[in-house]
Amino acid sequence: MATQREKDAENYLKKHKIIELMDNLTSMLFFYRPENPREFLVEQLEQLKLSRLSGVKGPHLFNSANLDAVFGILDPTNQNYITFAQYKHALATLGIKDINECPEGVNEDKISHETFKTEAIQGLRRCSATYEQV
Repeated sequence: MATQREKDAENYLKKHKIIELMDNLTSMLFFYRPENPREFLVEQLEQLKLSRLSGVKGPHLFNSANLDAVFGILDPTNQNYITFAQYKHALATLGIKDINECPEGVNEDKISHETFKTEAIQGLRRCSATYEQV
């Protein structure tokens, strides 16, 4: 059984999304491998703060070209759509937890490239927003 202090610590970590913040920062360090890791981390935290205050895009690993590549892998015959199952699996693989269960095209089981990218970008922004949402 957890003590009250452990429960308080767990609640603090969840409330302030500390685990997600550390995961994001660590991933970016491994991905970019900056010459000066401390300076890089300070810059990422400053970008995150700016994102919270102004609503601009926060730091994350995937850009538009990366999402195009993911979609291309899922659509090797260039039909310009993927199935809903592929959509869900791809977004989950990108680390997006709160996936839109009713994206455009779900009823036809045809999620377009545009819808996939829009949903992925929005999901990645939510994931990288490791500050408390108001």
